[in-house]
Amino acid sequence: MEMARSYVRQAEERLRHAAEALQSGNYPYVVRQSQEAVELLLKAALRYVGLEPPKWHDVGPLLVRESDRFPDWFRREVRRVARISRRLRREREPSMYGDEESGATPEELYDKEDADEALALAKEIHALVTKLMGECP
Repeated sequence: MEMARSYVRQAEERLRHAAEALQSGNYPYVVRQSQEAVELLLKAALRYVGLEPPKWHDVGPLLVRESDRFPDWFRREVRRVARISRRLRREREPSMYGDEESGATPEELYDKEDADEALALAKEIHALVTKLMGECP
């Protein structure tokens, strides 16, 4: 359980950095930090139910497969959580490196709306997982 709690703390640090980056207009960084926060939070949720998280970035399919391990209220959210994970996972590399095929920089790919949305999704996942972790003995 301590590892799961550590993941939540690390995710919260990324959310703080994302909020700061949003204020300074570094929108690609907000997207990247939001993705990392979601990844850590969902891996914490997996640890909560006794599963060792895989080493890949999008654990949504595993959450869906193992949804019966979660409380009913969380299980009802698993499909949405998996969609958020998949969606942000797709933005992981472009938010850091840009689009090498087209030559578009991260700053050209992401704007404030993208950043606002990514951070809001990450905060939504944070609320769900911290509620879940609050049920820890």
